[in-house]
Amino acid sequence: MEIIESAQNAKIKAWKKLHTKKERDKSGLFLIEGKHLIEEALKSQLNIKDLVIQEGRQMPEEWNVKELTKVYVTDRVMKELAETETPQGIVAVCEQPEKENLPLDDGKYLFIDAVQDPGNLGAMIRTADAAGMSGVVLGQGTADPYNGKVIRSTQGSLFHLPIQKMNLEEAVEICKENKLPVFGTSLKGSTYTAIQPQKKFALIVGNEGSGVNPGLLEQTDQNLYIPIFGEAESLNVAIATGILLYHLREN
Repeated sequence: MEIIESAQNAKIKAWKKLHTKKERDKSGLFLIEGKHLIEEALKSQLNIKDLVIQEGRQMPEEWNVKELTKVYVTDRVMKELAETETPQGIVAVCEQPEKENLPLDDGKYLFIDAVQDPGNLGAMIRTADAAGMSGVVLGQGTADPYNGKVIRSTQGSLFHLPIQKMNLEEAVEICKENKLPVFGTSLKGSTYTAIQPQKKFALIVGNEGSGVNPGLLEQTDQNLYIPIFGEAESLNVAIATGILLYHLREN
């Protein structure tokens, strides 16, 4: 059993670097924190390389983790490694899934254009999972899905559905070639209730401030908007995404 007592330990220093996108991209690794997220990861096909456990903390008995490498650390070292203010005492070092090319010829997809807030992105991935989407495509300028705040906001949905980074203009072209309807979101579009639920589709939602790239909106089959009936200036992008996905999907 390995016990690490110093934050200057080489493993701890390497794992702590995974808080940065640069190191996550370079290593192909990322961290997840807390029992619930690790439990969701264990249910998926995610490859967990190491479990880092705070001394005195217990893992749930039902976890089948006999084959996993376990490293025990002191309270102080866990505080260095964890990103939350009150660490739950367990962190997993995971491999990023192999990049998957979504077919974009059938199914239901969410395309995300330059959404930068990690909390919003995480909520959108969680909503796409709940709405039964076939996959999520992240366009340029969108937050890193392996950012710790994104992962926590997904509540494990990150591990449940395919996620691909891709140029959205190329993605829309593939959809058009495959006769997959593409809907954008724009104040200059039609009210979303004018569209009937669809057996298959792609929905593009955009940046919190500037919306979907105008070039993308020119390529869509139709652009939609959600009316505002009160005094609010706009809807949060994650809330709007939920309304549209649930309306567009055919049960």
